[in-house]
Amino acid sequence: MGDASVHASAVVDPSARIGSGVEIGAFTIVGADVEIGDGTRIGPHCSIHGPTRIGRDNHVHGHAAIGGDPQDKKYGGERVELVIGDRNVIREFVTINRGTGGGGGATRIGDDNWLLAYTHIAHDCQVGNHCVFSNNSTLAGHVEIGDWVIMSGFAGIHQFCRIGAHAFIGMGALVNGDVPPYLLVASEDYGRPRGINSEGLKRRGFDADRIAAIKRAYRAVYLAGGSLADARQRLAEIAAESGDVREFLDFIERGERPLAR
Repeated sequence: MGDASVHASAVVDPSARIGSGVEIGAFTIVGADVEIGDGTRIGPHCSIHGPTRIGRDNHVHGHAAIGGDPQDKKYGGERVELVIGDRNVIREFVTINRGTGGGGGATRIGDDNWLLAYTHIAHDCQVGNHCVFSNNSTLAGHVEIGDWVIMSGFAGIHQFCRIGAHAFIGMGALVNGDVPPYLLVASEDYGRPRGINSEGLKRRGFDADRIAAIKRAYRAVYLAGGSLADARQRLAEIAAESGDVREFLDFIERGERPLAR
C-alpha cells in the first residue's frame, strides 16, 4: 500500500490495490478486488466492495456504500463491476451499485462529479462528467446521464431513461422519459420540460447565438404543436447551422423510450 494512510480500525482486504497518498478512515471496509487510485480519500464507516475501480483524487465522505451488489432480482452472482473516474466528491450515505450481467456488466461514473448526501446510483447507470446530484437524487437502473447535468434534491429518474448534456432536473421532479440536451425539467406529477437551461448554458460559455438556436429547437419539439416527425424535420433544418441542435437531434434519433413531453 506504499505511503497510504489507513486507520488502525479499518479492514482492508490483502488483494485490494491502494495507491500512493490514499487515506482510509476509521471503521471503513475495503473488500477484495478493489482498486483505489492515488490521492483518493475515503472517510470513516464506508464500505467499498469489488470488483470496483476508483480513480485519482476522489473524496468519499463517511458512511458511503460503494460497489454493492446490484438491487436486481435477476442478478445471479456473475462478475460485474463499478468504475469511478477522477476528482469526484461523494458525500455521506451515497450508495452506488455495480452492474448486472444483462445490463452490460458495469456501472460507470466519470470525472469531476459531485454526488451529495443520500444520492443513489443503481446498477448499470452511466454518468458523465461535471454533474451535480443534489441530496436524495436517485437513478434507477440503466440510466444514462450526459455531461454537466444538474439534478436537484429529491429528483428521480426512471430506469432506462437518458438525460442529455447540460440538462437541469428541478427539485422533486420524477422523470419517466428521455430528456434531450439543454432542457430544464420541472416537477408536476411527472417531470415535464419547461424550457431550456439557459442560465446554466451561459455559465458554461454558450453565447447568445448558440442559446437562441437551442431555444428554436425546443420550440419545434415542445411548443409548435405538430407531430414528432414534423419536429425532427424542423430540427434538421436548424441543425444545418448549429452543432448544438445537431446534438439535440441526434439524442432524439437514438432514443428507445418516449421523450418526456
